[in-house]
Amino acid sequence: MQYRTFGRTGWQVAEIGYGMWGMGGWTGSDDAESLASLHRSVELGCNFFDTALAYGEGHSEKLLGQLLKAYPNQKLYTASKIPPKNRKWPATPEYDIADVFPYDYLIAMTDTSLKNMDVEQVDLMQLHVWDDHFTADDGWKRAVETLKSSGKIGAFGISINRWEPANVLEALRTGLIDAVQVVYNIFDQNPEDELYPLCRELNIGVIARVPFDEGSLTGTFTKDTRFPKEDWRSNYFTPETVAETVERIDAFKHLIPAGMSMPEFALRFILAEPTVSTIIPGMRKLRNVEANIAASDGKALSADLVDALRPHRWVRQPIPI
Repeated sequence: MQYRTFGRTGWQVAEIGYGMWGMGGWTGSDDAESLASLHRSVELGCNFFDTALAYGEGHSEKLLGQLLKAYPNQKLYTASKIPPKNRKWPATPEYDIADVFPYDYLIAMTDTSLKNMDVEQVDLMQLHVWDDHFTADDGWKRAVETLKSSGKIGAFGISINRWEPANVLEALRTGLIDAVQVVYNIFDQNPEDELYPLCRELNIGVIARVPFDEGSLTGTFTKDTRFPKEDWRSNYFTPETVAETVERIDAFKHLIPAGMSMPEFALRFILAEPTVSTIIPGMRKLRNVEANIAASDGKALSADLVDALRPHRWVRQPIPI
């Protein structure tokens, strides 16, 4: 495992971190399997774990708490997220921050997360949605200061709405944000335009999420792939979107080096971007933990190969998920 500096915090975090959304109660998730996968990741050098209060209403956080207890003498970085009070994803300009992130609510939800993980401090607390018109409000700023000064959090971040990487720039300029979490992958290269330059300027840690485009960049989709209506991905991957996604993947398959899987290729593309501090693929099975972490071996994709993927950027419009 290779490590990178997490912005101005100075933390040395694993390039391949751990996204814990799927452990919050997704269909097919199993706690014993999840915990075995988490333990294996630690054995392989993973030390950054991203969860959220909304993942199974604290279930994922409780699993992380169990993991922490198993390694009392080893530093494992914890990151969680405060859900919007109105429980609406993503945030939009029409929402009043009083209905999304009021001061008292931010404090109370942090306390709930701390209780779920059975810890006195979470290393990184993030807001689970954001709209930059919230920046002018003083309440969330006071909450950040309170949470840091009380020692309940080590750092503060924002998880940026899908496909809106510039919808956070004003918040970053307040100086209160230590980290951002953003969708970044072969298709979603937009963070490179405005977000990453500002993160470099302000020395802000970057968490790359959705490295496999919710599964399409694992190479397992066909034009007939469908998801049950109750699965949120049925909205993300409509029949029309699935067809276009498969066509776009077919267009760059020839670039994948011999002997390299598509998931590995997808991860190595992200690792080629030095602004990224860590990637957080979702991993519920041992084989996925071992395969994904193996991509962090210091062997970078060539600059020519990364450049060849530039034309495969896919600019998409935000949709409610």
